[in-house]
Amino acid sequence: MIALASIGVWQIILIVMILIVSILPIVALIDIIQNEFTGSNKLIWVLVVLFLPMFGSIMYFFMGKDQRLKR
Repeated sequence: MIALASIGVWQIILIVMILIVSILPIVALIDIIQNEFTGSNKLIWVLVVLFLPMFGSIMYFFMGKDQRLKR
């Protein structure tokens, strides 16, 4: 109980940033796997997100979602 009282604003911001950095690539990978792409775009996006987790996830959400095939 006393340990929680000593957590400051910067520690909370750091915890939130770590959660965002770890969850965003997982969400991107799930979205890539669940959808169909033309050619080998799916494999390319998976590799981009795996090797560049934060930057690759942001790239996918801005550019990759447009490359999905419509259902």
